[in-house]
Amino acid sequence: MKFAIRIVLGLSLICVAPAFAAATAPAAQSGVSSPAHLKAVQDLLGAMQIEKVLQGVAARSRYPAESQKQAVLAKLDKIPPAEIYQRLAPALTRAISVDTAIEMQRFYSTPYGKQVIYKKYNSGAQLIMPGMTPAVPPEEKKERKRAAYVRASKELAEAEPAIEHEAFKLLQLINKEKR
Repeated sequence: MKFAIRIVLGLSLICVAPAFAAATAPAAQSGVSSPAHLKAVQDLLGAMQIEKVLQGVAARSRYPAESQKQAVLAKLDKIPPAEIYQRLAPALTRAISVDTAIEMQRFYSTPYGKQVIYKKYNSGAQLIMPGMTPAVPPEEKKERKRAAYVRASKELAEAEPAIEHEAFKLLQLINKEKR
């Protein structure tokens, strides 16, 4: 009986593995990115105001002294946002596809997308009681129905850890630079 169960489990894994590999293949981009892809990712980073993510990473990082943290934040303030986009984009082209970059840049350029970005970086803590569901604005309901937005939003959410990681690596490089 144990042998039969192992065979069934083994066969089920064999059948599932190719489907899983096919589902994750689009997420794994090739190492070579086109200039259009790079430009699309840079535009997305600009629309997302990614320099604020870098400041958040710097603020959450541990430093031996508060003066060191302030020095790093001062260095970040001196760097123009466009330079940050240019430096982060090549590393993020592996995690963010062209279609996602274009679609999410379009979304973040809309008035509602700008509100989303503003709330992301400028909102305080919010209380949600058990059983309460947050109200969804009509603009978001409309966006949630678009297939391109749904795919792009999901891919961008999956790329968040990569964005945070690359932001941390860039922060380390900026910290080592003499400016």
